[in-house]
Amino acid sequence: MKVCSYKGLSVVIMLRDEHCPPHAHVDGGGWNARFKFSFWHNSVELWDVVPLSRRPPLAVLEGLRQSLKQPVHLLRARGIWWRKLQTVCLDNQLWDWQSNEVVVVNRIASTTNMIGSACYEPETNTTRLFLISTREAVEIEL
Repeated sequence: MKVCSYKGLSVVIMLRDEHCPPHAHVDGGGWNARFKFSFWHNSVELWDVVPLSRRPPLAVLEGLRQSLKQPVHLLRARGIWWRKLQTVCLDNQLWDWQSNEVVVVNRIASTTNMIGSACYEPETNTTRLFLISTREAVEIEL
């Protein structure tokens, strides 16, 4: 499903056989790119381009990234992903209360809790994390 476009290139969320992490696709004809996005922060990053030998200019990739990063487009991407897959791809990851971020396993500290499940509310652009071993949930306004 189309999220946005940049210079005639469509940024889309595929609706079949998708997998974590949340990402969008761009078909550039001779190349394909994927851009990762998140349900706990507003960054967007280039994931990969194949084949690398046909990679477009960096300015095109950056333009696509910036287009997807626009709040209205990121909101649409998250909504499409959530409605189709019903996951924000955060289950069984670690949340650090002190830094307010998802952390990798080697950064376990007294301020971390395992995320048991998570959900996204497109209407409010909010992600809610349900943490294991605590009654508190974390609500992230995006």
